[in-house]
Amino acid sequence: MSLPADTPDDDTRRTGRRIVATLTGGALLLVSLADRLFHTHVFHAQWVAALAAGVLGAPLVVAALRAQAGPMQELVALAFAAAFAAGEYTTAGSIAFFMTIANLVETRTAQGARKSIESLIRITPTRATLLVANGEREVEAKDLAPGDRIRVRAGDNVPADGKVLIGASTVDQATITGESLPVSVQPGDQVFGGTINLTGVLEVEITKAGRDTTLGQVQQLILQAERSRTPILRMIDRYAGWYTPTVLMLACVALFFTRDVTGIVAFLVVACPSAIVLSAPTAIVAALSAASRLGVLIKNVTDLEVARSLTAVVFDKTGTLTTGQLQVVALRPAEGVSGEDLLRSAATPSQGSRHPVAKAILAVARQAHLECEAADGFEEVPGKGVLARAPSGVLRVGRASWLADLGVDATGLDVGDAAGLSLLHVARDGRMLGVVKLADRTRPDAARALAELEALKIHQRVMLTGDREDVARRVAGEMRCTDFKAEVLPHQKLEMVAALKARGHTVAVVGDGVNDAPALAAGDISIAMGVAGSDVAIHSASIALMSSKLDRIPFLIRLSRAVTSVVRQNLTFSAAFIVAFGTASLAGYVHPIAAAALHVASSLFVIFNSARLIRQGEELEVEARPGTDSSPDARAVPAPAPVRSAPAGA
Repeated sequence: MSLPADTPDDDTRRTGRRIVATLTGGALLLVSLADRLFHTHVFHAQWVAALAAGVLGAPLVVAALRAQAGPMQELVALAFAAAFAAGEYTTAGSIAFFMTIANLVETRTAQGARKSIESLIRITPTRATLLVANGEREVEAKDLAPGDRIRVRAGDNVPADGKVLIGASTVDQATITGESLPVSVQPGDQVFGGTINLTGVLEVEITKAGRDTTLGQVQQLILQAERSRTPILRMIDRYAGWYTPTVLMLACVALFFTRDVTGIVAFLVVACPSAIVLSAPTAIVAALSAASRLGVLIKNVTDLEVARSLTAVVFDKTGTLTTGQLQVVALRPAEGVSGEDLLRSAATPSQGSRHPVAKAILAVARQAHLECEAADGFEEVPGKGVLARAPSGVLRVGRASWLADLGVDATGLDVGDAAGLSLLHVARDGRMLGVVKLADRTRPDAARALAELEALKIHQRVMLTGDREDVARRVAGEMRCTDFKAEVLPHQKLEMVAALKARGHTVAVVGDGVNDAPALAAGDISIAMGVAGSDVAIHSASIALMSSKLDRIPFLIRLSRAVTSVVRQNLTFSAAFIVAFGTASLAGYVHPIAAAALHVASSLFVIFNSARLIRQGEELEVEARPGTDSSPDARAVPAPAPVRSAPAGA
């Protein structure tokens, strides 16, 4: 992927040239000061000072004349020119030296704040090992195309998105999802370009390459966010055109009454609004850096500003508050049937199905180390169940109504509390063996995330789902949602969001970004979660979460509020600095050289105050370290023990 025209390498070379020129001018200025201080008369101090001022100040004046400078450089150029015209060469050189140093510090600090963003842009692998008929050969990663087969060895970066064909390994996906823990991959799993293969050797079939990869789309989103501007930035731009004329008017009035050129020069230096100009951009870049580190992609920084004002969050249920994967939660054997027999009888016909329910049953059977019977005559009846012929008899697994139609008697079977659960009935040769209870489990971190939202004064936490009323009630109760709606269609979700907005709420909509598109479009901000590799999800929402961790939503709100707080601090300090020291300069209490030094200090305060935002969310990274894994694979349901009655809590 190509970088923007003005790459970090260009910035580094340009900064290097400025440093050399500044050091040269600074050395000449130091020589002139030493000659004057010690009366050596080795050099003509006045002419050396004039040369130093020319070397240091010429770039400032040229930039101002070419209209390449903002209000800061324009006022600096005027202050420099005034001091130089008055014959105060040492003062003019000192002003130019300090202001150039300030610019260099700002540039280097901004580059540091963008470090994580630039590293993401630069991690795209450049080489790949392509498998060909007679072996393998090294090729440029940019030349890969969908359908190519590549080999990725341990320690190599995955050069493009693809599907694992052969091999098993662990892959570090932190650059894509923000997850600090590696994930295990095996044949059939997806891998993303820019991630790191840590252990085994993989053979991968390319599905996306170049700009179409997940990493390519992430890079474009980050660059797009950096180019966007918040309302407060647009406000600063709007008033910037009035700032310089106003300062010049005040300087002319003061000069008319005081005739103090030195005080006016100091005033112009102090009035340079570099701290004001830096107040918002430095905070926003630091915030984008912190967000991207945790896999939170903000397409437009306006959405970052809106997030602080949220009063309502609307969640989709399936795949958002729940894992979206059915899991066995309990067994309810009939009288005289063991839990082991019930589970084996349910798993045997499930071998012939790819239905999510069948996969859930087989997963638990594997965890319990149960061997399924050798069966044949597999048959799946869509919407009803599956059957198979095994040595023990004809096994049927499915809906109670289907088995009832086949004459299976369920009289006397106690299914227990089935609220919010899916029931799968199991029969052998027309005899009811019992019930398997399944549920779409809630995410372990979901309840905590919603509790955090409550603490952040998000008073409306609404869950919308097309699922049944009893299922929705159970999940909403676990999540402590303030409201929920069940059995709703996509257009009804949109109407619910519109109703919240009509009541004066600022609404965020959280979903998987695919079937929630209408509701996502209706929110003040829309958040698609767990979207790694999903084109539709990445483009359907204003904010994309690359992982499925709901704690990123409270983090986003806290980050938004922190950004607003830091920008206000920066603006308040900058305005107070200009008013206080500008007044002191006009009163003759601040020398121009001291004014330049104070200007540097004010800029540094703003920069380092904003840099604090880079550390936002560090506690989430700590929680994600080994021993605290909350991935779906680590949350598998324990294998049920053989039972004669329902396990506790059934």
